[in-house]
Amino acid sequence: MEEIFAKFVSQKISKTRWRPVPPGSLQPAETFATGSWDNEENSVSLWCIGDFGNLSTDGGFEGDHQLLCDIKHHGDVMDLQFLDQERIVAASSTGCVTIFLHHPNNQTLSVSQEWVGAHYHIGPGSPSYRSAPCTGIVCNSPEIVTVGEDGRINLFRVDYKEAVRTIDNADSSTLHAVTFLRTPEILTVNSIGQLKIWDFRQQGSEPSQILSLTGDRVPLHCVDRHPNQQHVVATGGQDGMLSIWDVRQGSMPVSLLKAHEAEMWEVHFHPSNPDHLFTCSEDGSLWHWDASTDVPEKSSLFHQGGRNSTLLAHPLSNQLNVNQSVISSWLSTDPAKDRIEITSLLPNRTLSVNSLDVLGSCLLCGTDAEAIYVTRQLFS
Repeated sequence: MEEIFAKFVSQKISKTRWRPVPPGSLQPAETFATGSWDNEENSVSLWCIGDFGNLSTDGGFEGDHQLLCDIKHHGDVMDLQFLDQERIVAASSTGCVTIFLHHPNNQTLSVSQEWVGAHYHIGPGSPSYRSAPCTGIVCNSPEIVTVGEDGRINLFRVDYKEAVRTIDNADSSTLHAVTFLRTPEILTVNSIGQLKIWDFRQQGSEPSQILSLTGDRVPLHCVDRHPNQQHVVATGGQDGMLSIWDVRQGSMPVSLLKAHEAEMWEVHFHPSNPDHLFTCSEDGSLWHWDASTDVPEKSSLFHQGGRNSTLLAHPLSNQLNVNQSVISSWLSTDPAKDRIEITSLLPNRTLSVNSLDVLGSCLLCGTDAEAIYVTRQLFS
């Protein structure tokens, strides 16, 4: 069991993100941002783990998450992404999108740029305009894509006051999350179980591709793209299931894996070791999925405090006929050969685990129990 450490922060944490390390840097992840929700006053905060996790002379652990700085945030923080080393983009339940700038000299955060009313509903009555939560953002500096409860997609560019591109009626249902497939293409997931691919090179408001679970309208809450194979996508939804998709192959998932007992809030491939994947859920669990093929006869035992219960992959379709030398371990549809090992990373069930992030051997998550959890030895 990995060593995992908690800090109680007196606010419900909706989002957690590691600050990216400079390219080529061998330094471990040290600084992270959090956003809060459902508090009287919400904030975006920046933390440092410093010597956190180092053994002291008496065998105990010394150090703690240190709060570097924080800044008030209007509304719940719905999503949070680092644009670069210094800038953090936050999505608000008020429909606003804000870029915060970190000043390391005096350890403060300031508002660098703001798009007020990026997401909104237009309807009868007065006022006819009302804000809609911005539910998801994805950054590829200098570009920022936002999606919202209003079914709108915005493409913003840093230092531009207005959206570079807006697809007003992109979806008639709530868009919950967005990721880049490649630079001009994004993928969104919505509240009726659909994945849609959008190409910003094309005019109009129609997606270039739609994928969905056949006959199923289970809302999808999260999505992540495989870091090396851009056609491989993982999603999680209201039923807690993990779905793996190959966007080149038909319109159904390659495999559907029985996972959490309640909503899956986030899914993340490990950015440099993508045979490993991480999920968190409303049911208070945080899971590490290991699909690496270097373990012979990999068991599918689910480890939780010494209690094991079998969990198998359930492929829905076996349509793959891909002529490539390396196939992602996530696209294998033979559960007899490729069972997935799942480890529960939190020793005890807690309130909802809302967000997670992973960088190198360091994993981070935030919960409704007003706690932040960190482990620095994922692969020890």
